[in-house]
Formats: sequence, structure tokens, C-alpha cells
Amino acid sequence: MEINQRWLRRLRTRIAPRTAPGTSPGTLIADPTAPPPEITVIAYGPEEVEEAQIDDPSQLREFKDRWPVLWVNVNGLGGIEAIEGIGRIFDLHPLALEDVVNTNQRPKVEEYDEHLFVVLRMPHLEDVFSTEQVGVFLGPGYVVTFQERRGDPFEPVRRRIRERRTRLLNADYLAYALIDAIIDSYFPLLERFAEQLDRLEDSIAERPAVHLLSEIREVRHDLLALRRAIWPARDMLNALIRDPMPQISAETRTYLRDCHDHAVRIIDVVETYRETGSSLTELYQSTVGHRLNENMRVLTVIATIFIPLTFIAGIYGMNFNTEVSPWNMPELNWYWGYPAAIALMAVAAGAMALNFWRRGWIGR
Repeated sequence: MEINQRWLRRLRTRIAPRTAPGTSPGTLIADPTAPPPEITVIAYGPEEVEEAQIDDPSQLREFKDRWPVLWVNVNGLGGIEAIEGIGRIFDLHPLALEDVVNTNQRPKVEEYDEHLFVVLRMPHLEDVFSTEQVGVFLGPGYVVTFQERRGDPFEPVRRRIRERRTRLLNADYLAYALIDAIIDSYFPLLERFAEQLDRLEDSIAERPAVHLLSEIREVRHDLLALRRAIWPARDMLNALIRDPMPQISAETRTYLRDCHDHAVRIIDVVETYRETGSSLTELYQSTVGHRLNENMRVLTVIATIFIPLTFIAGIYGMNFNTEVSPWNMPELNWYWGYPAAIALMAVAAGAMALNFWRRGWIGR
């Protein structure tokens, strides 16, 4: 099952857009396996907060007209009608909506007449590493986020809204808070990679088993996917900070600089871990080579001891005449001499095999 999940994950990162060549720009084609949209609304002002889950996007007009700040979150991209309905209410550009349903986008920021469109990759702490596309629309007084499925790091932001933090009364600061939550969600993942790399290093030093090499290769692949997700996010944040965008205030740009610093730190750590993964591969090969040399040395000593003995036995043989001396192979006259010799050979071979197995030379 785990191998199939990894295969599906890698296939998903390489999947092409679902629109056929020559399709009109802005055409929305949903993934047939995507869950249906679940639309949640958090509308708030200086004194009140209202939360609701709606089924009909047309209900958003009432929230938009009545509240100073509106956050609409959509979990699931399986309903084109709902996505198009939200796009009509907030006047979202069709090309941006097309990028929302095509979930293989790299992190970027695009500026339109009335709103900004930001794409991020959100990591998931699961048995198999994966990233999810999150689309963030920022407009006058609203933020609209699209996620592929349930589960996000936004609960602290929701709690701050319920506590009516003053800075969150600005939609651009709300967008920053959501972006910052996604960027910070990479740090627990990096801690897990650090623990995994430490465990692999200890296992290699103790006993370099073959399966450790495949685990190292899997970690390096995950780190490469993580790098692909966070590297363009740094450029996206840099554009939000430096390019003149009327949707973002000067105060919010100051906080975005801190978010940009977090992204740079994550990239540095990822690069360090990738080098560590390469070093672990070299450590595995050198450790295996060293153990192989040790094993060959032991076998060489054993062979060196027995080669002259085998040579002498081969020349003279062991069938000396027992009539000349009672010490000349008395076993030749034993009734159970031959079975005893076979049993002795079997015991000697079994003892050597057991010793080799305990040392990890065979069977592991």
C-alpha cells in the first residue's frame, strides 16, 4: 500500500493540465476524483464575528455587502458550478480560476485589476509526504482561499479572528496571516526529516542494512519535492514585498518581509538536509566497504590457516595403516565412523554459518 501511495504521489506531481490543447483560456475542468466544495465563511468587523457554512454561493453577496472583512474558504474543487459562482460574486479572473482547478501550479503571485492571486504549496504531515495547492485571492475587503481537501494550519488564524485582533481587520493582513501559516507549517516537517536523518545515521553506523539505502533515497526524494515547493514561494514573497501592489499596505509589507525570512531559512535547512542525505549515502557505502574488508580479512585468516593443512592432507592422505600404530586413523575401524564424520562436518558447517549469520554476513 505504501509503495502504491508513493507511486501515486509522484505521478500526481507530474500530471499535465486536464484541458485539451487548443481549449479556450479560462475553461474550468474539475478533477473527477476531487471532493465536492465545502464553503465556510468568516465575516467580521471591530465588534462582531459571524461564521457560517453555506451551500449556495449566491449567499455570499449578503456577507460581502454587510461586513467589513470577509474570508471565504473552499475545501474541495470537485464542483465547477460553485467555483464559477464564487468567481462571479467576487469578479475573479477566469485565468486565475483555471489555475485553481489545475492543482499542479508552482507558487506564484499574479496581479489583476481588482485583486491579487497567490498560489502556495501546503505540506501535509502524513506517512507519505505530499503537498497541496492553496489558492489565495485578495481583494478590497475580502480573502477567498481554495484548498484541495480538508485540513489546514489556519486554526490559529481563526482563533485570532474570534478574539478580534485589530490588525486582522485589514484584508491584506488576513492574507498575510494565511500565507505565514502555510510557510510556518514547513517547520514541523523539517523537524521530522531531522529526526529521520539522525535515525538513519545511527542505524548505518550500527548495522548498514540494505533497506536503509532505499529509505535514504526516499528521504532525498521528499526533500527534493519540498525544495520544489518552497523555492518559488521565496520568489513569490519577494514580489509581494518589492512590487508596487495597491492591495497590500506598507505595514503589511513589513510582516511579509518576516515571512520571506522564514522561507529563506526553510530553503537553507532543506539544502543542508539534502547534503546530509548525500553524506549518508556515502557513509553507507564506506561503512559497507569497511565491513566487507573486515569480513574478507577474517575469511583470509581462516583460509590461510587451512590452506597448508589441506595441502598436506591432500598429498599424504589420512588413510594411514592402523596395524602399524593404533594412532593411525583408528576411526577407520569404527562401526559408526562414516556417519560420525558426516555429522562432524555438518556441525562444523552449521557453526560457521551461525557465526556468519550473527555477524550479518549472510541472511541480512
